[in-house]
Amino acid sequence: MEVLEAIKTRRSIRKYKSTPVDDKTIELILEAARWAPSWANTQCWRFIVVRDANIKVELSDILSANNPAAIAIKEAPVVIVACAELGKSGYFHGESATDKGDWYMFDVALAMQNLTLAAHSLGLGTVHVGAFDAKKAASILQVPEGFCVVSMTPLGYPDQEPSLRPRRELSEIVFYDKYGVR
Repeated sequence: MEVLEAIKTRRSIRKYKSTPVDDKTIELILEAARWAPSWANTQCWRFIVVRDANIKVELSDILSANNPAAIAIKEAPVVIVACAELGKSGYFHGESATDKGDWYMFDVALAMQNLTLAAHSLGLGTVHVGAFDAKKAASILQVPEGFCVVSMTPLGYPDQEPSLRPRRELSEIVFYDKYGVR
């Protein structure tokens, strides 16, 4: 699948078949995440591949109330949890190098986008999940101090085909030389 096709056809999947996802396929998807760009090549991301049904239930229980991804976290064959090493990305000689502070959210988002596009290109579904109690997730997954849980995604073969959600026209979101200049 071409990259632009993958970008345009990827959908958030919240219903999955019970078909297992083999280790080789997961490794390919994680390889795509590994090749994402990062601040000064710090590669602050870490990934936890969760297959254990009890852990998936615990993770689904810490999602925000009425989060539509809760069932997907429980029922998908795999959940991938993205963590970040704190104080690495966005820093130069131990000092924050931008007015945005720790850059880990950007780096993990880039890696997760690579991951979700690679999964889609292989016929798998994902949905970015961020509305959950990250500290409880870190406790459940025994994430060490100095790292935090950033996001997670169920991963599996889709059992639904969501329709295309509308996108704004470029003329609404693009300016030239200065904000507001079309």
